Amino acid sequence: MKFDRYAIYFTPQGSLAEVGAAWLGWDVARGQRVAHPQVAGLDVSGVTEKPRKYGLHATIKPPFSLADGTTTEALVFAFTALCAQIAPVTLERLTLSRLGRFIALTAEGDSNALDAMAAKVVANLDAFRAPPSDADLARRRRANLTPVQDANLERWGYPYVMDAFRFHITLTGKLPKSEQARVSAALMTYFTPYLPQPFMLDSLALVGEAEDGMFHEIHRATLSG
Repeated sequence: MKFDRYAIYFTPQGSLAEVGAAWLGWDVARGQRVAHPQVAGLDVSGVTEKPRKYGLHATIKPPFSLADGTTTEALVFAFTALCAQIAPVTLERLTLSRLGRFIALTAEGDSNALDAMAAKVVANLDAFRAPPSDADLARRRRANLTPVQDANLERWGYPYVMDAFRFHITLTGKLPKSEQARVSAALMTYFTPYLPQPFMLDSLALVGEAEDGMFHEIHRATLSG
């Protein structure tokens, strides 16, 4: 399978992965579409249209094209070796949160180890990232970035990394204010039985955006440092 872009994700496993894949309509690990659950009065397909292609995930290193002179095989090798140097991270729990106009799962507890892990992945695999185009930079800057975010964009190709990183697993696209409470209540009912306490992040996934426009898991590596 040929990939246009790559990324490093945290992707849940087990029952949370199953219900999350159904909610979004895409199983990133298996690379296949999944039927949505039936939720009374809610268009699940419409609510999840934007995040569907990425699968159930938290972005650790944002999507990037391969730099000249690098290969997928070399990226897999470097990613696996890096994960062998990183210890698992444990936080108190996952919880539902509203982030602006969309709803996501966020992690509660001391995030210092998680933030440090994400920063290490971003930095240590950056040799594989092709620089963004001028058009990409201009598109990102339309979001009225802070000085820190703009500096991240210049250095790392994405605004919301390093000090601007916030772990989250996106569950919806942007919602009208009038719909947020209703969708949030449906998500609470649907996901709460599957949210882990404590929440352990003990592996990462290298994923790729294929010609079908969807992200697929390429290789999963255990955090064993």
